[in-house]
Amino acid sequence: MPLILTPRSAATAPLAIDLAGIVPQRVAPLSLAEINRLPVRADGRRWDLGEMFTAEGDPADLVIECRGDFSIVHRLAAGMTSGVMRISGSVGRHAGEAMSGGRLEIAGDAGDWLACELAGGDVFVAGDAGDNVAAALPGSVVGMRGGRVIVAGGVGHLLASRLRRGVVAVGGGCGEAAGFEMRAGTVVVGGEVGSQPGLGMRRGSVISLTDSPRPTAMFRPGAAWRPPFLHLLFRSLAVAGFAAAGAIHSGNWRQWHGDMLAGGRGELLHPA
Repeated sequence: MPLILTPRSAATAPLAIDLAGIVPQRVAPLSLAEINRLPVRADGRRWDLGEMFTAEGDPADLVIECRGDFSIVHRLAAGMTSGVMRISGSVGRHAGEAMSGGRLEIAGDAGDWLACELAGGDVFVAGDAGDNVAAALPGSVVGMRGGRVIVAGGVGHLLASRLRRGVVAVGGGCGEAAGFEMRAGTVVVGGEVGSQPGLGMRRGSVISLTDSPRPTAMFRPGAAWRPPFLHLLFRSLAVAGFAAAGAIHSGNWRQWHGDMLAGGRGELLHPA
């Protein structure tokens, strides 16, 4: 049986609850009494976890289930290294921040900064997500460093900003500057792509499954062909639950090289 967290009535009063550090590897060796005494912050004040949430079940399973409204709860699964966290509804900002292992499953929507600076593990969101998904935090040179992020719906601006490694797949559309200053890695977008995709990218791939986005003037047209790695990429994403990978374009793909101001070794791909 997993550890189950359910918000108490007191948890509806704060404007923001920070649940950083409440992760499977930390709570696994603890008793329920010890878990209830773990510190959390709400509107800048320290509280015991038990004052905000009801905790029940067995933490030794390395599985935490969050049931109820967690939309004002931020930094869920931040720093997680192993285990599973499942959220039955929506979550706030910075969910999965700096994860290095394990799996985060969100049945609703996610706020801004989902999986920012992710280093490993898997993040799956059944709904939409906000801005800066898998991006670099302010002042950081690189963003996501590894792992995999799948969002079934759409996302906001600056998707995978400064991505260094890993795969980010979005079933819906995305906002402006997807792949901004990418270092490497792969971004897949199933819906409409906002303006200036790949702006300042050095390496890596931004792949649009259905749209024909307009690259910036710093991209140069390449060949129309079918890169062999796409089949392996889409097959692995389909196995991971990315539904948009099941209806991919079967013909040639148009390739663009850029950003030329950053070396021109990145690529933008879309159906030819």
